[in-house]
Formats: sequence, C-alpha cells, structure tokens
Amino acid sequence: MRIHHIHQPFDVLLVTVDECPIKEHKNTFIELVYMFDGTGTYHINQNEFRYQKENLFLAMPMDLHYTKVKETTAFMFIRFNNIYLNAQKARDEYSNLGDWIHKLEYIFHNNNHLQGCILRNQHDKPLVRALMEAIRQEYANRQTLHKELVQQLLNTLLTVVARNITTHIPEKTQLAQNTSLDIIHYIHQNIYNPDLLRAERIASHFNISLNYLSEYFKKHTHETLQQYIINYKIALVEIRLKHSDMRINEIAAELGFTDDSHLIKTFRKHRGMSPLEYRREALVLV
Repeated sequence: MRIHHIHQPFDVLLVTVDECPIKEHKNTFIELVYMFDGTGTYHINQNEFRYQKENLFLAMPMDLHYTKVKETTAFMFIRFNNIYLNAQKARDEYSNLGDWIHKLEYIFHNNNHLQGCILRNQHDKPLVRALMEAIRQEYANRQTLHKELVQQLLNTLLTVVARNITTHIPEKTQLAQNTSLDIIHYIHQNIYNPDLLRAERIASHFNISLNYLSEYFKKHTHETLQQYIINYKIALVEIRLKHSDMRINEIAAELGFTDDSHLIKTFRKHRGMSPLEYRREALVLV
C-alpha cells in the first residue's frame, strides 16, 4: 500500500492515459479528481462509481482510492494540504480568502456522505468545466502571476463543491423541513462567533419562539441545539489536531472555548481521550 505526500502547499497534475499509472493508494492531502473526457470506474473506500466526462470526485486524507480507465481519459488532479489551507486564513475584512478554511471544514464534516460525483447540480457543470479549462490553460502557458490566478480559481471551485454538498445534506440528515437545514447552515456559518450561537439569538434570527426552536431542532436532527453545536466544534477540533500544528490554546481561542482547560475537558468527555492523545494517534495512522 503506497501513501502519497506533497511537499508544497498545492499542485495540479494533468495526465491523459489509457491506464491510470497510480494504483491503489492513500494520500496525506486532499485531492479533487476531474475527468475532462473518457470513461471508467473510480474506486474509493470499497465503493465503485462509473465516471464519464465532466465528473468530479473528492478524496480526503487517508481515503483508499484508485481509478480504472475504460476509454482514454484526460484527468486533472488538484491536490492541496494544510500548509496551503492555513495560509488562506486572511483576517482582512475585505478579503474572502479566509472563507477557504471554513468551506473546507464544512466539506470535512460532511464528506462521509458523499456518493460518487460531487456535481449533483447540473447547472454547475459548465461552470466547473470553464474553471478546469482555465486552470489547464494557466498551467500550460505559465504567464506572470499564474499561481496567484490559479489560487483564485481554486477558491471558486471549492465554493462550487461546498454548494453541491450543501444541496444534498438533506439526504444525510433526513430533515423533513427546510428550516432545520437553514438552522444548521446558520450554525456552520457562525461557529466562530459564540454570541451568535446562543439559542436566543438563533430563535430571533429565524423569528421563532425559543421553546419551539428547541423542540423543532431536536425533532428533525435527533440532537439538542447545544449538542449539535458542541459536536460540530469537536469535529473542527479533530480537523485541526489531524491536519495542522495549531496549539491547544490557539484552537480553544478560535472556536470559542473559555480556555485550553475547557477544550481539553470537553474533548475528553466526547472522545474519551485528551486532544494531545488524539493527535498522537492520528500521526501514528499517517
């Protein structure tokens, strides 16, 4: 079993093949796989999906995957790691690059529910094709500032990926009403602002009573509002422990815990181990 690494923030690989040269493997980075044309099967974590032109697949770190080519296929592999993602945490109020890490966390949290090609919204396929063609041209011509332009194109691409995943979360959560999904989106968008996550603020935002909010949310998600918020925060803590070198106090401050002791206590309660123990175990698996 081969495990692949990249030693730069991101890279793009373009290949046209009759047989995929990379056999069954795992990556320590995130990979988007796009097919400009061709047919075959994409295998990931014991699942097999037929692919055709304009399909897009997502492989998360340590997913087991490989491709079998039936008809000559032009692939684009877009690969990026936590070095690149951490660099996108822009704090300038006029910059949207900081949204990169938030969108990616959203994908991390829901990636287990992806089935096959990411692009479920047919209207997004021409947009993604245009983005991929633009990236391909930039890499072929390599004009001045081509890396910076590719970065902006990737940012747009990831936004489209997040939108397609968002569209199909109801299949995973089995939500019966759009409002409960809207509340979940609100929580994801404001997870870094504890004041906006108070039940009173959420009820006011959706113009519903506090009691009804609690009953409604639990009915459709099978979790209380606070349970959902804590579980989501713990999932984000796990991402940082696995894929960054952030200190515990830095993670605690970013996610609105009182201090590092509060984070450690909460994490141990939900995961049965300390954050540092979890990080050590994650490194052993890599």
